[in-house]
Amino acid sequence: MYAMTPFGKRNYDLFDMFDDFDRNFFAPAEGIQRMRTDIRDEGDKLVLEAELPGFAKEDISIDINDDMLTLSAEHKTESEEKDKNGKYIRRERSYGSYKRNFDLSGINADAITAEYKNGVLCLDLPKKQIQQPKTRRLEITSAD
Repeated sequence: MYAMTPFGKRNYDLFDMFDDFDRNFFAPAEGIQRMRTDIRDEGDKLVLEAELPGFAKEDISIDINDDMLTLSAEHKTESEEKDKNGKYIRRERSYGSYKRNFDLSGINADAITAEYKNGVLCLDLPKKQIQQPKTRRLEITSAD
């Protein structure tokens, strides 16, 4: 009996069972993958690399709204095989989408560039140049 349950042979109370149910039921499914993203600091810019294998360039959207960059990709495929009478022998459909948001605080959003090559989207995110405060000396005039 215990071999078929995920609880093992230890004593459980009712709350432990609900905790296990919640942890296992609402956890992400094993087959679902996320958009893997690496961000590295190269001094004057950040480089964001997002893995999007199987997506066409046209399937990918990069939107900038104020200080938020939204990266999304949507992929749909359909394939079918029919016999000589036009009846389906095999028909398959797949759909996948990703969406991630990134904070652009400290980034010069007007100078961002993007390149998609071999299933990897690469964004160059130039940092804003810190403006040094201007200093000047005021001359003091005498009130005679």
